[in-house]
Amino acid sequence: MDRFQEKLGYRFRDQALLKTALTHPSFGSDHGVPHYQRLEFLGDAVLELAVSEHLFHALPAVPEGTLTRMRAHIVREEALSEAARRLEIGRLVRLSVGEERSGGRDKPSILSDVLEAVFAAVYLDGGQEEARRTVLQALNGFLNPVALTDCLDEKSRLQEAMQKRGSMPCYVFVSSEGPAHAPTFRYQVFEGDALLGEGEGFSKQLAQQAAAKNALRKLGEHHCG
Repeated sequence: MDRFQEKLGYRFRDQALLKTALTHPSFGSDHGVPHYQRLEFLGDAVLELAVSEHLFHALPAVPEGTLTRMRAHIVREEALSEAARRLEIGRLVRLSVGEERSGGRDKPSILSDVLEAVFAAVYLDGGQEEARRTVLQALNGFLNPVALTDCLDEKSRLQEAMQKRGSMPCYVFVSSEGPAHAPTFRYQVFEGDALLGEGEGFSKQLAQQAAAKNALRKLGEHHCG
């Protein structure tokens, strides 16, 4: 637990809250102990408020519709489960024997639920400001401008731009670097044999979106909002 709290950037005064946040309903049912579902309910609101406030202040010129898409992109299951993997939450989750055997420790749905429960536990233990800071630190990789291009759908824009030219984009995997629980992917996008752009991200989708964004800039088609 100590290592996890160091990575999270928050040390709990009430360790029982953290234990509940890390307890799957299957384990709770088998052992008659509290599980994370109620915390997950609260954590969803804690997460949305922290991300909404961050986007509101960080991007004053971006309209409401785009902010909404950005928030949806950041709080989606894929992003939350990736953040949970970087925190190595999977190894700490208390699961039933059956859930363990079915690969529950790496299920995106479980990882994202547990992370939301942890955010709620921080909120209850340390207050709103600590929860906000913890959320933004955990999701930092999805809050930078490159990551946010995904919600602006750069890949679709690039495809439309290239269709007008009578061609289609081709995405090519280049490399994956870093630890297994938090790799950084790199992709290139081509028009025929011509390299249009290259990008990296914490998931293959984010890397492709970053490559598409750079390709749009090269083609003079990039726009936002």
